[in-house]
Amino acid sequence: MGPDGGYRLEAGSELPPLLFDDDQTVAVALALQAAPALGADVTEAAVRALATIRQVVPARLRHRLDALDVTAVGRAGDTVPVDVSPDVLVSLADAIRDREVLRFDHLPRDEGAAASAGPARRVEPHHLVTSYGRWYLVGWDLDGDDWRLFSARRIRPRIPNGPRFTRRPIPGGDVAGFVSARFKGSDTDAWPCRGTVLLHLPVREVLPFVGDCTAEAVDDHTCTLTAGSWSWEALAASFGRFEAAMEVIGPPELAEAFTALAARYAAATAPARGAGRSEPPGPATVSDAP
Repeated sequence: MGPDGGYRLEAGSELPPLLFDDDQTVAVALALQAAPALGADVTEAAVRALATIRQVVPARLRHRLDALDVTAVGRAGDTVPVDVSPDVLVSLADAIRDREVLRFDHLPRDEGAAASAGPARRVEPHHLVTSYGRWYLVGWDLDGDDWRLFSARRIRPRIPNGPRFTRRPIPGGDVAGFVSARFKGSDTDAWPCRGTVLLHLPVREVLPFVGDCTAEAVDDHTCTLTAGSWSWEALAASFGRFEAAMEVIGPPELAEAFTALAARYAAATAPARGAGRSEPPGPATVSDAP
C-alpha cells in the first residue's frame, strides 16, 4: 500500500482493472496484432483481447486502434528486434486506413548517415508487416511504378500526406505470401533455387535444424534434405552447416555449385598452406658473384 492506495493480491485473486495511457494502449494493440509471430497458439485469444480493449477505450483512441492493421510473418526471436518509433507506425497506419499517399524520407542503411535533402518518396501504403523482429511497410511506389517493401525503421514521414487513392490489389492477393516471396528474392512464395542432398546423418539429428527445409529418413543412418535459397551456391553452402558427408541428388545446378564452392574454398586456404614453406634459392646474379 502506497501513499495513494493500491492493490494487494492474494492467491486466487482476479486481475483488477488496469489503467493505460494512450501510448501504452497503442503498444498493447501492436503487441497483440504481432502475437501470431510468437509461434504459440495465442492468435484467437489475442484477437479477443484486442476486441475487448477496443470496446472500452475512448472514441479518440479507438480511431487510432482501428488504423492498426498488422500482418505477422515468420517467427519471433530469429533475429535481433529493431527499434521503431510507435509514432511512425501510427502515422503509417493512419495513411493506410485513410488511403492517402504517404510522403516520406527514406534514411540510408548506414545508421550514421543523414537523410538526403531530395524530394520525398511517394507511396500508396497498403499494409504494415512485422517479421523477424522488424517492421515493414508494403506499398506501391509511385515513382518506381512497382510494389516495394520499406523498412519502417528508415521511414521519416513528411506532413501533410498526399491525395487519396484507390487501393490496388496486392500480387497474389495475400500480404503474408507477398512478403515471404520478397524475402526469398522471388515474385512467388518459393525459393528460386531448390535442391536435395543425401545426408549421412539420422533424420532425428537433422529435424531440429531444418527450418523451412524438408527432411525424410532413408534408413537409421541417412536421410534426404530438400531446401531452397536465392542462389545455387548459397544453397550448397547452407547444406554445409550439418558438417556431415553428403551426396547431391539433384538438380545438376546444385552439383555445379558444390564444385564451384570447393574450388573457392581450396583457393582460400592456399596462402595458409604456403605460409610455412621457404622458397628455394634462386640463380645467382652478377652482384652475388665473388
